Parts: sequence; structure tokens; C-alpha cells
Amino acid sequence: MNVEEASADVESVLDAVADAVVADRSFLETVSVGLLARGHVLLEDVPGTGKTLTARSLTRALGLEFSRIQFTPDLLPSDVIGTHVFDEAEREFEFNEGPIFGNVVLADEINRAPPKTQAALLEAMEEGQVTVDGETHALPDPFFVVATQNPVEQEGTFQLPEAQLDRFVVKSSVGYPDLEGEREILRRRAGRTSQSPDVERVLSIEGVRDLQTTPEAVRVEDDVLDYIADVARATREDRRVEVGVSPRGTQRLFEAARAYAVVAGREYVTPSDVKRVATPVLAHRLVLTPDATVSGTEKASVVDSVLERVAVPTVD
Repeated sequence: MNVEEASADVESVLDAVADAVVADRSFLETVSVGLLARGHVLLEDVPGTGKTLTARSLTRALGLEFSRIQFTPDLLPSDVIGTHVFDEAEREFEFNEGPIFGNVVLADEINRAPPKTQAALLEAMEEGQVTVDGETHALPDPFFVVATQNPVEQEGTFQLPEAQLDRFVVKSSVGYPDLEGEREILRRRAGRTSQSPDVERVLSIEGVRDLQTTPEAVRVEDDVLDYIADVARATREDRRVEVGVSPRGTQRLFEAARAYAVVAGREYVTPSDVKRVATPVLAHRLVLTPDATVSGTEKASVVDSVLERVAVPTVD
């Protein structure tokens, strides 16, 4: 699949999702970047803004298998990844797969589960496999986690550890719709008898696999590579940041920039692509100093100031 074909497929998928989800187009593009980069997406927003609907609609449009895990304070790691049970007929233990075994896994309200259960996703998200009682089980391909969380100041939530946040390629939020968007939600609801809208299937599992390989063919010139590295390194030098972007984060910025180039229908990455994805890729990876946290500094504003300071290369 070439870049032009991949871009057209992404456009069709986003159009299908937009028929169900009233959201800014840039938000849907950010979610698609996570998919194309073969990573995972974290959506943080208050309840009722369409996070779950976005995950379901995207799964339907992609033609993939959907699995949902509702995270709660009493959820155990075995409830997520599965466990061995004894088969009386065969007189042996067999592995029962947990809900993590799906193409698109919705980890709903992930920050309502304690850290031990949250950590059950780490191996799955990083390596596409889970290990239970010393036995490794491969997850389906493709494997894509869409995790949702309520803002951490909400009652009954546990803040995700930095190690887990680092596994998400992008973090974004749906946000409240504007007045016209809210009216459109009501018009759509009035035009159907069910609460949830139907979504047209656009791709198949093979098509998604082809789609995810396309960014590998996107060119990144040396000047842009240097720019990506400079942006990541500049986060470590900001006086408001205690822990800056890791080398893994630098790679994710590179991968997300290539993925966005595919969304834009180009065979090469521009500095504008890097700027477009920098905040959703980098902001959640930063650990601010106590002074910056107390003063209310936003991580996104730190990334914005870094982008203003770092010289932008001229690419022909």
C-alpha cells in the first residue's frame, strides 16, 4: 500500500467515525496517528464526552474485533490478562484468555484501578504479549489499546505511573463540543431509535495491517531528524521540568511524525508534522518540578515554549 492509498483509507475511516462522533477533526487525526504508529492512545476527559463511543466507532470502521475492560478498584490483573483453570475432563490446566485478547482494547477509566492492575497492561502494550505463570501468549495482530481516564482530581482515581504513561504514543482529549456541535448531537439522536449510532465498516484486518506498515516508507531528512532530537532534548533542559522526554519518547515523536505525514498524504516528513504531533506525543511524558506543579504550569505549555525556542530547519 502506497502513501496515497493509505491516506485515502485513513480519510474514509475518519469520515465514518465522524458520522458517529461529533468531535474536532484534529482529535480524530491524533487518534489515527496512534494507530498508524502501531502504538496506543490515552484519552483524558470528563465522563460523557464521547471517549468510549470514539473507540467503538473506530473499531467498527476498521473492521476489527473490539474488547472492553471496565477498570474498577477491585479489578485484578488476572481479570485483564487471563488465568489458568483446571480442566476436569482433560485433567490439566488450560489458559483462559482475558479481555486483553482483542484487536482494539478499550481500557475504560483505567485510572480507577490500583497501580498493580494498571501494570498488567505494560507487557501487552510494549511487546504484544502477556506472560502468565511463566507461559507467554501472543496477542492478536493488530493490537491497539485505547485507554480512557477521568481527570486525576476526580474522586476515586489513581494517577498513572510515568512508566505506563510512556507506553502511550499520544494523549489527547475529546473536549466539549461547541454550540453547533451540541445541536448536531441532538439532531442525530432525534434521527434514530437507538442511543448508539451505526458506523460503516471501511477496512478489514488485512487492510489495517497494510495501513500500519505504510509509515515505514515515509522519508525523514537528516535536518528533520536533528530537529526531532533537538525538541526532545530541549524538554530535559527546561527549568520547569524535573524529568524530560526519554529516548523512547524521541522515537515515538519520530514515529508519530511519519504517521501524520501519511494522514496528510505525503511521502516525507516536514517540521510542521513534528510540531503538529509534538504536544500529544511529548506532554504526558514530562514530569514537572514541584514548584512548576504548585504554580499550575501546564505540560502542554512547556512543549509549546520548547517548540518556540528550537530552531526550525528549512526543508526543500
